Formats: sequence, structure tokens, C-alpha cells
Amino acid sequence: MDIKDLDTQSFMPGLSVDNVIFGFHDNQLKVLLLACKDGKHWMLPGGYILKNESVDAAAERVLFDRTGLQKVYLQQFNVFGDPKRSSASLVKGLVKSMELDETLNHWFLQRFVTIGYYALVEYEKVKPKPDPLSLSCDWFEIDQIPRLIFDHATIIESALTAMRQHLNFQPIGLNLLPSSFPLKSLQSIYETILGKKLDRPNFNRKILSLGILDKKEKHFTGAAHKAPFLYSFRKKEYYKLLKDGIS
Repeated sequence: MDIKDLDTQSFMPGLSVDNVIFGFHDNQLKVLLLACKDGKHWMLPGGYILKNESVDAAAERVLFDRTGLQKVYLQQFNVFGDPKRSSASLVKGLVKSMELDETLNHWFLQRFVTIGYYALVEYEKVKPKPDPLSLSCDWFEIDQIPRLIFDHATIIESALTAMRQHLNFQPIGLNLLPSSFPLKSLQSIYETILGKKLDRPNFNRKILSLGILDKKEKHFTGAAHKAPFLYSFRKKEYYKLLKDGIS
């Protein structure tokens, strides 16, 4: 759909969703961003909410449109409604670059409150696709994020903070790792998100005590006695903990 064909009557005025989509690749936490058509800024994948859909469904639709992935767990983490969160001059520049008609121009210039979601996805399975407002869709390392529009840098920081807090009572890793993996790969994800090193024996003991992993065959990458075991997630138990929380 071209942005000029957008039917503003179908969407909720002044309300949107923004998705912070995290991926894990080469021991780096990455975030998916869109290049604005003004050629100067980047932004989070987001969109408006249809009048006949739930907020969660809108976030799921945006995730699918940008990544091609479905049935990915999305966590709502905050609402961003500062009256000064967007710049009128920046918005005018963006709508000018899109050559919108007067009706759409006015619609985009109004104040928007956005609901933030974060998702954890398997990097290799994502097929990044830009939306009608953007030129491209690309991954960036979390510590090398380019210039962002509005308060999108704040939204990413808020997502990281929420994710770190959620590690205390929710499992993580199912959508970030291949089907089989050594425990050190899972530990690496926790360390990257938390920004600190963890004691390996203590981490292994705690993660195995959750009952969400199945031990598989050895991963023969060196001498047999040094080869780590491979593990896979027990999806039923994983999703139960995701729903009920870790006591």
C-alpha cells in the first residue's frame, strides 16, 4: 500500500504503536530500524491502530509487515505521551518528502500518543521490509544506533530497561537462538542484555532449575571431554513460565 492511499477514516486518530524489535547475532544485540524518506533520520517500526482491531493485534500486524514473522511474543512495556515528543518542523519535513495531499498532511501533523512493544526474534529468520514511510529496513547494533526521530531513542532505552527487569520473572531466548544451542550461547544473551558478565556455574544451575530445557547430544567442536552439551527449549513449559512468571 502506498502512503498516499492511506484511508485515515480506518485508523484511530492520535494513537499508534511502536515496536522495538531485538535480534541476536554474532554475540551482539541488534535492533531493527527504518530509514526515513528525508534521508536524515531513522525510526522504529510502527503504525496506526485500525478502529476494528485491538492494540496487540496492531503491534502483531506491524511486526509481520516488517519481518515476515508470525506468532512472536510481543511485550507491551510503556506508553509515550509527552506533548513535546514530536517536532512539528521535523514532521513537516517528513510529510513534504512524501508529497502528501493536504488532508493527510494535516492528519500526520496532529499529536500522537504511542504504545511501546518489544519483541525478541531469531535474526536469521527475519526478512526486513520497509514501510511506505521509509526507504529501507536494517539491523543496527544496540550501541551503534543512528540518529532517530522524535523520542524513539527514549523508547529503545525504555524497552531495554523493561527487558532487563523482566529477566527476573520471565524466560528469554526462545526466539533468539536456533533450535539447538549450548548453554553458553543462552548465557551470552543474558550478559548482552544485562551489560555484565555472569558466573557460568551459577547461571547454568539457575537456568536448568526452571525446567524449560532439554539436554541433547554433545556438540563436538573440539576434544570430546571439552565438548558442551546442546540444549533445546521445551516450548510448552517455556510459554507457561512466560505467562505465569518465574516464582
